[in-house]
Amino acid sequence: MSKLNRFFSTAVLLFSAAAVFGQDDTRPTATWQVQKYEISATLPPADSDRKVTVRAKIDVKNVSVRPAATLTLRIASNAEVTAVKVGETAAEPAKSEEKVNATTNLQRLVLRLPSVQPNGTVSATVDYKFAVKDNTGISALSPMGAQFLPTSFWYPTPNSWFFARGADFAPFRLQVSSGGRTVISSGVETAGAFDQKLHGQPFFVAGAWDTINAGGVSVMVPKGAGAEEQKRAAEMAAIASEAKAFTATLLGTAPDVPLRIVAVQRGGGFSGGGTIFVDEGALRRSKIDSQTAMSIADAVAKFWLGNAITVTGDGFGVIREGLAKFIATQFVESKFGKDVADVERLRQRTAYSAIAKRDAPLNLVSPLDDYYYAAVANKGAMIWRLLGRRAGQDEMFSGIRAQMADKDLTLAEIRASNVANKEILDYLIDQVTDADLMAGIPSRSGADWKVALRNTGPVDITVNVQAVLANGEKMAAPATIKATSFGEIVFKTPQNVVRAEVDPEKVFPQSDYSDDVAPRDVTDSDLQLAVKRPFDQQKYADAEATARIVLRDFPRFDEVRALLARSLLAQNKTADAEKEFRAVLEEKLPTARSIAWANVGLADISQRAGKNTEAIKFAEDAIRSDAEYGASLAARAIRNKIGASAATDESVKAFFSQFDKAAVSNRKAELETMAVPGDVTRFISGISGQAVEWKTAVLHIDKIDPNNIWVETSLAIKLLNKEPSSGMAVFRLTKIGSGWKLSGVDIFEVR
Repeated sequence: MSKLNRFFSTAVLLFSAAAVFGQDDTRPTATWQVQKYEISATLPPADSDRKVTVRAKIDVKNVSVRPAATLTLRIASNAEVTAVKVGETAAEPAKSEEKVNATTNLQRLVLRLPSVQPNGTVSATVDYKFAVKDNTGISALSPMGAQFLPTSFWYPTPNSWFFARGADFAPFRLQVSSGGRTVISSGVETAGAFDQKLHGQPFFVAGAWDTINAGGVSVMVPKGAGAEEQKRAAEMAAIASEAKAFTATLLGTAPDVPLRIVAVQRGGGFSGGGTIFVDEGALRRSKIDSQTAMSIADAVAKFWLGNAITVTGDGFGVIREGLAKFIATQFVESKFGKDVADVERLRQRTAYSAIAKRDAPLNLVSPLDDYYYAAVANKGAMIWRLLGRRAGQDEMFSGIRAQMADKDLTLAEIRASNVANKEILDYLIDQVTDADLMAGIPSRSGADWKVALRNTGPVDITVNVQAVLANGEKMAAPATIKATSFGEIVFKTPQNVVRAEVDPEKVFPQSDYSDDVAPRDVTDSDLQLAVKRPFDQQKYADAEATARIVLRDFPRFDEVRALLARSLLAQNKTADAEKEFRAVLEEKLPTARSIAWANVGLADISQRAGKNTEAIKFAEDAIRSDAEYGASLAARAIRNKIGASAATDESVKAFFSQFDKAAVSNRKAELETMAVPGDVTRFISGISGQAVEWKTAVLHIDKIDPNNIWVETSLAIKLLNKEPSSGMAVFRLTKIGSGWKLSGVDIFEVR
C-alpha cells in the first residue's frame, strides 16, 4: 500500500498542472497532446561557448474533456528562456521549479491562454539558450560535435519523460546549424533538415562519420574506420535489416522510415524513429556482441511500437519496452537458435528477479521508479511470452495488429481483447509478483515417482514439470497448482528420478527462481553470481564446480563459461582453460565482457608459454574491445609484464610534459585549455590547486580511430595533505586541429 501512496503523491505533485481526474480514476491524464514539434538549433561557433541557441514551436491539442486556459511546458532547468509566444502573441510565462528526483529538476513554464475547447489546438513558440556544463550521454557540446537526447529535456514539452501514462511523442521537423559538422536525427533528411512523420521525440547528434550503406541500412562509423570496423558495421546493418523483416511478419508492414545506425562514444543503446545509437567499441570487437544485437532488434521493434503508432495509458511500458524486448528475443531465436535466446531470457529474468521483491504493479510503475526498466522490459517480455503460449502466438499478434489499426495501442485494449486470460493478466499487471513456484525432492511411491509442488501466488498456475532420470533422459508433464496451495505430480517410470524442476522453460514470472529445482545444486536466482561469488573469494574449485552445473543446463551461457575458464586457469589447468576461452570466442552471440575476458585469458596463457607475440595480440584485442574496466586493466598488466615495445609519438609526450607543468603550477585555466570543453571537468577541478607533484611517463599508445587514442601512463603524484601515490592511468586524447586535448580518464589505478 505504501508504494501506491508514494506513487500517487509523486504523480499528483509532478503533473497536477496538466492533470484531469475522472470520477473513478485518481491517476493523472494529459490535458495536452503534442501534434508537432518544429525546432531549429544553432551550435555555438566558439569552443568556449557552452550554449546552444534554440527556437522550438510546439503545436498542441486539448485532449481533455474540459476547456483549457493554461498550457504548462517543461524543460531542463539549465534552459535560459528569452522569449515566448502563444500563436503570434508575446507571452510572459509563470516560471517555477518541478522536482523530479534527488538529482533532476525541471523548469516549468505556465502560459495563460484564451480558453481552448476540447479537441481545440494552439501553438507556442519558445526561444532559449540551452547550457551544457558537463558532457554526458544525454547532452554534450564540444569541438568534435554535439549530442542532445530527449531525456536531457532540451526542448519544451507538456508531458515529460516521467509522465505516468507516457511522454510526448509526435512528428517533428528539426534543423541544426552545426558549423560544418554532420548532423544525424531520425526521419527523412532534406536540405539539412530532418522531417520525422512518425511519432518521435526530437534529438540529434553532430560529428564526423563515414557512411556505410548495406541492405537498405546506413551505418555511420568514425572517420577513417578500418576494414574490420567496416565489416562489423555491415554485420550490424544485416541484423537491423533482418530484424525489420522479422518484425514485419508479426506486426505488419514496416513503417516507411530511413534506418540508421550511428556509432557513438556516449549514449549507446538509445534509439528513436529509425535511428539507433551503438557503442563505437562494438565495431572493434571480433564479432557482434549480444547487447548490441539485442539493442538493434529492440530498437527496430519500436519503429512499430511507439513510432508508427502511439503507445500510451497505464502500463504503456509493458508494450513499448516489454513487447519490443519479447520480439527482439524471438528474432534472436530465429537467427541464432533457441539455446542462444534462452540465455537472453535467463538474463532478462535475472535482471527482473533482482528487483522483483520491491517493484510495484506494472499498471502503476512509472519512469520515476528506479526499477522501471527492469520491471516493464523484463517482466513485460515474460508476460508476452506467457500470453503467446496460452493464446497461441499467431493469435496473439493477430489481435495486436487489429488493435493497432487505429494507430493507437494501449494495454487496456490488449487486456479487453483477451477475456480468456483475464485472471492471469489481472494478476500479472495489477499486482506485485508474489508467485513462487517450488518443487520438492522426488520420492518413490511403489512403481511411480512423486514430486510435491507449491504455488505461493494468488492465482492457479498451469506449467510443465520436468523429471531428470538417472540415465540422463528427461520426462515432462503439465500440472496445475492451485493458488496459495500445494500440488503433486506423478511420473510413471522404472528409472530413478534424480531431479525435478517446475516450469523448466521459466514461462511464468516469479519472485524467486532458485527453488524451482530439487534437489538444488545452486541456491541463487542469479546463476552468474553463484559462480562469481566463489571466484571472487578465490575458491576456484568451487567456482569451477558451480559453473559446470550452470553450463549443464545453459551451455551457451558465455559469461559463466568465461568464469569457468578463468577458474581453470587460476588452478593452472591451462589446457582446459584455453579450450573454454576459445569456446567463448566461438559463441554465436557472446557478451562484450566475455569477448574481452576470453582475450585476456588467452593472452595470459600465451605469455606463460613464452608466445609473446600471440600474447600481445590477444591483450590488445581485449583492450580494443573496450568492454569492461577490469578486463582492460588485466590486459594492460599482461602486456606490461611481457615488456612489449611501445609506439612513440613526440606530440603526445609533449602534451603530457606541458600537462605536468600546468598541474603543479596551479594554472587551472591552462589545464582547462588542454581538455575538451565539457569533458573531464571534475578531474581537472580535482587537480587544480591540489597537485604538489605530477609526473607522467607515457608507456603505450593505442589507436582508437584517426582522431582518438588511449595513452597508458605511469603516474607519480602528490596532492596537498596526501601521501605520494603512483600507478597506472589511461587517458583518452582527442585530436582537435593540429593538437591533442584530454577527453577522458578511462583507468586510474593510482594508489
